[in-house]
Amino acid sequence: MSSASIPSGGDRGHAAHAKRRRLRTLTHAWQFRRCYDSGKKLVARHAVIFLHRAEAADGVRVGVVASKKVGGAVKRNRAKRLLRQSARRVAPKWNDRHIWVVLVAKASIVEARAAEIEDDIERVLIASGELDIE
Repeated sequence: MSSASIPSGGDRGHAAHAKRRRLRTLTHAWQFRRCYDSGKKLVARHAVIFLHRAEAADGVRVGVVASKKVGGAVKRNRAKRLLRQSARRVAPKWNDRHIWVVLVAKASIVEARAAEIEDDIERVLIASGELDIE
């Protein structure tokens, strides 16, 4: 096999990465605090969801939290990764809304599958009227 047919390190996975939408995130502690203090709290099986209407036209911004109650560093990182994945799939359904969302992992998230977490979050958002049924 010639070296021309082997993809270089920079080309690997580029097409798959380009399709993934990047989440706009909450970056400051005051944004999280505002969601906690004046936002709407929804409790799902694997996460607690805080929603706050943004004052300015800001689109959807998401913050993800996993405390030590979830487990060690590996479990917390997995929990945050799963919540970010769920948020990426749900965020496009908030078409023209300007909302800040904080997803807080519960300890049960460690045992759950990604699809189960996504369905759980979506079900709670639809039941509360925060997400429209397609």
